[in-house]
Amino acid sequence: MQTDSHLLTKQMFQPALPARPTDAHKGTSGSVAIIGGDQGMLGAVLLAARAALFSGAGRIYAAMLCKTALTIDFLHPEIMMRTPESIAKLPQLNALVIGPGLGQSDVALDLLTFWLKKEQLLVLDADALNLIAKYPHLADLVRARQTDTIVTPHVGEAARLMSLSVAAIQKNRVDAAIGLAQSLRVICVLKGAGTVIAEKNKQYWINSTGNPGLAVGGTGDVLTGIIASLIAQGLSPVDAAKLAVYVHGAAADVLVGQGVGPIGLTASELLIEVRTLLNQLNQLI
Repeated sequence: MQTDSHLLTKQMFQPALPARPTDAHKGTSGSVAIIGGDQGMLGAVLLAARAALFSGAGRIYAAMLCKTALTIDFLHPEIMMRTPESIAKLPQLNALVIGPGLGQSDVALDLLTFWLKKEQLLVLDADALNLIAKYPHLADLVRARQTDTIVTPHVGEAARLMSLSVAAIQKNRVDAAIGLAQSLRVICVLKGAGTVIAEKNKQYWINSTGNPGLAVGGTGDVLTGIIASLIAQGLSPVDAAKLAVYVHGAAADVLVGQGVGPIGLTASELLIEVRTLLNQLNQLI
């Protein structure tokens, strides 16, 4: 039975993040990497990486599968561009996102397989989820992992992962999110109106923020970057997912309140509002 205790509200996130010490350095706020960006889909990685930057991670790495991708983000040169292969050589990585613009090539399959076998905290989205749905052995690797895994499917991806129809998922989104969390032994963030965050122990939460302006390409990439960033800054994976979903939706609400959307709202416009909201929440004790 759904109750108010399952609803994500502002009061749950005060303060939002651990206080930063006066002698903090970039390592204090953790490291995030994003892998994806096959030909024609580079923007997905950039959006996720920029979201990680604007939501407070100390170091952000972005790795593109596309061989002709630029080696710098000219808009945000703080993001460090790497090859996908070099991410495994990083000395410390608090969270790794795989999936934005990843594609479903053999290279993508090999990369995902490699990381699913590693004891690295993963946030899996987009084509990473489509590959898992396509290849049963990948789902087995996910289930066998001893390190936390977060999956962030939209309803279509969830339907493929569970071999159900979209209508069946939408009929009872809470049960679907819990079922997927239990099936894959993950934290599930089932995106959509009233995003559901579910754990395999059947705990769940429903988001209270957001609007139809979020129904545009790139907003899911932004969400994955925020989740990874909050984990890097010290939140538990489930708390990071809850806060990320809340501020992601709240940022869209602020923008619509300012007349920016819902028609024409873009994923990039969420970033500054997410930063503002996180800082506001951290000042409330």
